[in-house]
Amino acid sequence: MLSYAELNRGVIIVINDQPYEIVEALSTFKGRGHSYLQMKLRNLMNGAVISKSAQPRDAFEEADVEEQEAKFIFGNKGKYTFSDIKGKRFELTEEQIGDKAGFLKTNEEVKTIIFNDKIINVIIPIKVQLKVTEVPPGVKGDRAQSGTKLVTLETGRKIDAPLFVNEGDIIEINTESSTYVRRVNE
Repeated sequence: MLSYAELNRGVIIVINDQPYEIVEALSTFKGRGHSYLQMKLRNLMNGAVISKSAQPRDAFEEADVEEQEAKFIFGNKGKYTFSDIKGKRFELTEEQIGDKAGFLKTNEEVKTIIFNDKIINVIIPIKVQLKVTEVPPGVKGDRAQSGTKLVTLETGRKIDAPLFVNEGDIIEINTESSTYVRRVNE
């Protein structure tokens, strides 16, 4: 059992026999009362996000999950196909993976989350390198100013990138915050 003090971002707990990952945890105090923890939890089986508060007297069961290596094969119509280390294929929906699905590239290494001997989700690397396939046309004098533009990546995902990023550049992206990190030199 996990105590109140052990409930942090990234911890996986069990609620109603389903694993939930703590996405956000904010500790607050009420006047003369006691403190409580306001949490946002993401269901790892169906991707649903819920809010829940915990008090210091509460305890939660830690989810018994395993991780294994896998490889992303392809995505089609909101379904994503992977291959585990034994070569066995499995499918996950876009709702299960969440918005990080837009950063999956063919043959990308991922980790699977296994709960009760069933693959329920994947963990995408925190930083990925993707090629920029589409950039809006520049305006004369743009580069002198600091700013960003919306670029399209090889996976079809769009993110904000600095004005100096060009079509064909390979950039590194933080998948947790969906933000540009740096341009990768070849």
